[in-house]
Amino acid sequence: MKLRQKVLFLAIVPLILALCAIALAVRHQANLLAQQQKQTIEQAYLASKEAELKHYVTLATHSIAHLYKSGRSDPATLDEAKRILASLSFGDDGYFFVYDMQGNSLMHPRQPELVGRNLYELRDEMGNPTIQRLLARARAGGGLERYYWTKPSLHKEAPKLGYVIPLEKWGWMLGTGIYLDDVEDALAKVDAQQRGNIQNTMLWIAGIAILSALAVGFSGLALNVSESRVADAKLKALAQRVVESQEEERARLSRDLHDGISQWLVSIKLQIEAGIIRLSGGAAQQQAAQGVFEHTAEQLNNVLGEVRRISHNLRPAVLDDIGLAAALDHLAQEYQHNSGTPVDFRAEGCTDGLPEVANTVLFRIAQEALTNIERHAHARRVEMQLTGAPEGVTLRIRDDGQGFDAAGIAQHPKRGIGLRNMMERMEAIGGRFELASSPAGTLVEAHVHNRN
Repeated sequence: MKLRQKVLFLAIVPLILALCAIALAVRHQANLLAQQQKQTIEQAYLASKEAELKHYVTLATHSIAHLYKSGRSDPATLDEAKRILASLSFGDDGYFFVYDMQGNSLMHPRQPELVGRNLYELRDEMGNPTIQRLLARARAGGGLERYYWTKPSLHKEAPKLGYVIPLEKWGWMLGTGIYLDDVEDALAKVDAQQRGNIQNTMLWIAGIAILSALAVGFSGLALNVSESRVADAKLKALAQRVVESQEEERARLSRDLHDGISQWLVSIKLQIEAGIIRLSGGAAQQQAAQGVFEHTAEQLNNVLGEVRRISHNLRPAVLDDIGLAAALDHLAQEYQHNSGTPVDFRAEGCTDGLPEVANTVLFRIAQEALTNIERHAHARRVEMQLTGAPEGVTLRIRDDGQGFDAAGIAQHPKRGIGLRNMMERMEAIGGRFELASSPAGTLVEAHVHNRN
């Protein structure tokens, strides 16, 4: 996997993981909120039904209050009370029932077959004694009781919330109730709606995750394309500069060979021919030929010096012979001899652990810096320092010249080639190059990391 693909992968994976974590957190909170909402709705619904049941029982007691308060308990009075209560109803499955305290059914408008039967031992499908619990609640003064009872409209048992009170003068238990299966159906609808909302939320989060991943992927792809184009443009510009540098170096070498060595060799050739002619003459001519050969020997020494100079510019062999520190010291002495500007060179620490290519780069940077100082700085003094440390080697070259606009020179298309060459040489070996210039002078600093 390429570096760009790894970066893109590392950008998308944390995003997907973060969205998944958010989705899980949202789902957990949504479920928790749904449960709380369900409980709240159930409690509110049951509270309203409890109040409704109490209201119904109050209405029923008011309907027979004239009989109950009359003090009569004869069969006619009791039958009239039963008739009035049997006529009262609410909804399809809302009715009133009456039992005595021994569990005998005295009145049941929806299930008349139960009237006259003793249901004290009746138990629901869960095994709970239904009538016994209702009677116990009535003896305790009345109240609410949950139990299972046959729902008339469905002809099967359903959960029911009952409310009973005692009629002590007659020995009755009066009660009514509402079936809770409607409540459960309503809560089931609420659950289904909440599950649908949670599912829609998860789908939205999934859609956002997919769109985000696609956006990151396309952005990374666009960035890769853009970076590739920029890198290609830089590579082309670098290749162009390399070609230009090579052509400039060839042109300089051609000038050095043509204007220096070639002219000297032509002169030496002519002098040797003239000396040979004089050797065939008299004694005076032979004496003159010796002087010509001596002058030719001096010119040959000059040619050898020029060849060494050109060879030194092409490849500083002095680096291989005496090392970086000594080579920079020799370079400083040559610069001081040729330009007349004093150079203070100092070497500190161990600087022998660098690879050959790093030594060559630092030497070339020193050459380029001194050349720029001689051409442009008009400096009165130059300081060159080579410092070796465990983390690497640092070369600092400082002058007290007039300085220049470093940013403007670096951006100029036809100037600053030497600076760009120094920067690119350092980038090629993973080093650090820094340049600071002001009217008080210029500082060039190159640092190469020690990879030992």
